[in-house]
Amino acid sequence: MHSAPDFSATAASLRACRLCRDAPVYGPPLPQEPRPIVQGSSSARLCIASQAPGNKADKSGIPFMDPSGIRLRDWLGLDEAAFYDASRLAIVPMGACFPGYDSKGGDRPPRRECAERWREELFAGLPQLELILVIGQYAQAWHLGRAKGGLTETVRGWRTVLDAPRRPRVLPLPHPSWRNSGWLKANPWFEAELLPVLRAEVAHAMRPHASPSR
Repeated sequence: MHSAPDFSATAASLRACRLCRDAPVYGPPLPQEPRPIVQGSSSARLCIASQAPGNKADKSGIPFMDPSGIRLRDWLGLDEAAFYDASRLAIVPMGACFPGYDSKGGDRPPRRECAERWREELFAGLPQLELILVIGQYAQAWHLGRAKGGLTETVRGWRTVLDAPRRPRVLPLPHPSWRNSGWLKANPWFEAELLPVLRAEVAHAMRPHASPSR
């Protein structure tokens, strides 16, 4: 019987990966040196399944160390210390490297090579997961399948998704980018209805681990 992959070992291998730069499968090579960013440990109960690091996160080497991260931490009701506690919270992006900018100045989509090579192995090393927050269309397509109505309809159906008989449970969210401020204004139910449930679910998943008995 094979043991589950060790998350820390897989993450270390991922951080040394140069696949999308040296042997790209989809499109041209990554336009800059790879700097894969991932967080977690085998004890994490909560996972943020995100898109890809932005430019500021790429420069710092820390996930969501940018305005999107400030908004996301506010959504979750977490301070930086809790958010970056890898023993309780994993961050597994669809693409672990900043993908570069497109012609309009926005981030390119996550590199497809990354999820195909690493995603299943990373999640196999997270056996304690209780809740996965799937952020953005790419993570939602991977974890939930592509929805006909796109991201808005997927997030609008959050109650059905959260209550589905799957483990770990899944909760879809829009990307916290400030480019999505218009979406938030057009969909006030997100802050009024979803956020209170999100914060309660996060608080439960982030509860302290039990101390070992003596």
